[in-house]
Amino acid sequence: MPKNSLVKALVLCSGLGTGLALPSPVSADVVTDWAARGVAIGSDKQVPNAPFTRVLAMMHVAMFEAINATERRYRPYKLDLEVDKATSKEAAGAAAAHMVLITLFPDEKPRLDQALQASLILISDGEAKTRGVELGRHVGTAIVASRIDDGSGARESYRPLTTPGVYVPTALPIEIMSGGIRPWAMERGSQFRPLPPPDLTSDAWTRDLNEVREVGALQSKTRTAEQTEIGRFWFFTGPRTYTPLVQQAVETKKMDVLDCARVYALVAMATSDAFIAVFDAKYAYNFWRPITAIRNADLTANTATPRDPSWLPLGLTPPHPEYPCAHCIVAAAVAEVLQRTVGDVGEFALTSPTAGGVTRKWKKWVDYSKEVSSARIYSGFHYRFSTEAANAMGRKIGELVVTTRLLSGSSSKTAKQ
Repeated sequence: MPKNSLVKALVLCSGLGTGLALPSPVSADVVTDWAARGVAIGSDKQVPNAPFTRVLAMMHVAMFEAINATERRYRPYKLDLEVDKATSKEAAGAAAAHMVLITLFPDEKPRLDQALQASLILISDGEAKTRGVELGRHVGTAIVASRIDDGSGARESYRPLTTPGVYVPTALPIEIMSGGIRPWAMERGSQFRPLPPPDLTSDAWTRDLNEVREVGALQSKTRTAEQTEIGRFWFFTGPRTYTPLVQQAVETKKMDVLDCARVYALVAMATSDAFIAVFDAKYAYNFWRPITAIRNADLTANTATPRDPSWLPLGLTPPHPEYPCAHCIVAAAVAEVLQRTVGDVGEFALTSPTAGGVTRKWKKWVDYSKEVSSARIYSGFHYRFSTEAANAMGRKIGELVVTTRLLSGSSSKTAKQ
């Protein structure tokens, strides 16, 4: 193979993911490798989803900014940089990700330093590599600094509802302040806040409560074996569920390192904004979960929704308000971004540890998103109207991110932040 053709093949995001066994002077998978590291750290530390996706957005935006600065094929998100085109993209991307992660997780520095060296050792020594590392460090530092006052450090002050002397469960809900984090593309967390849930005497409420009562019950007589598997499959939540899908998409399309970084950054911003939006709405409406509603159905004076004092859902209900569905909004945002940026990729798949290692496959991004919504009903966690509201929100957020951020063209005008 001619030298130029070999180099071109090796800078594809998919180079190592397609089984190629070629000697390489650069890391073909610098973006996907650091994506996996970021997800692993957040998962190991059990970081809640909104702060978790904020970290990943910082990391992926920094990687994009550093890599894009070497050729300015896309408009930057925040930083208006001009660098030598010979600067190593791979070194810049790895150093940017490393800088973000060691700043946010200083206790992980020894492991992350080793990971950076593993990335850099594959790149030929020289001025291009040195400039790349310097660029990445500068960009990573700047992106973290730009988010210092984004509201993520606000102290929660949730007040459990009670009367003097009366016991209530003492476990507090999670993500209480997440709706107040400054978004990446939205103007504010409430930008896409949906209309309120339906009235408790309405046909929509009656229909959807009775649906989840039947199909979402732990001992449901109407839920099929496949629906039970789907429900359990999607107990699996957060970045670990969609990051593998992004990797499959960019590998299938054989994207170069910059386009790969751009897709990851767009997905990261969309999912971070999705969590912000959904927790803004959840705590604005403070709507009850099916387990609460069904056990207290006699309080609504709706005779079509009788009380079941012992009802239990298929899984353990997440500890935050019901409306709208968080898992649904995130899946819808991911699907919208990938459909608009990557398009159809054929079959893609995910394996879930919460369903005994079952692997499920899809051919359309929208089908993956729809399955997540159905799963939350089968699980007994959400009403159908909640999944529909979340899907609409997620699609709007995905569209907003793709149509306003990291657009084609080398204009030095950055998005207003």
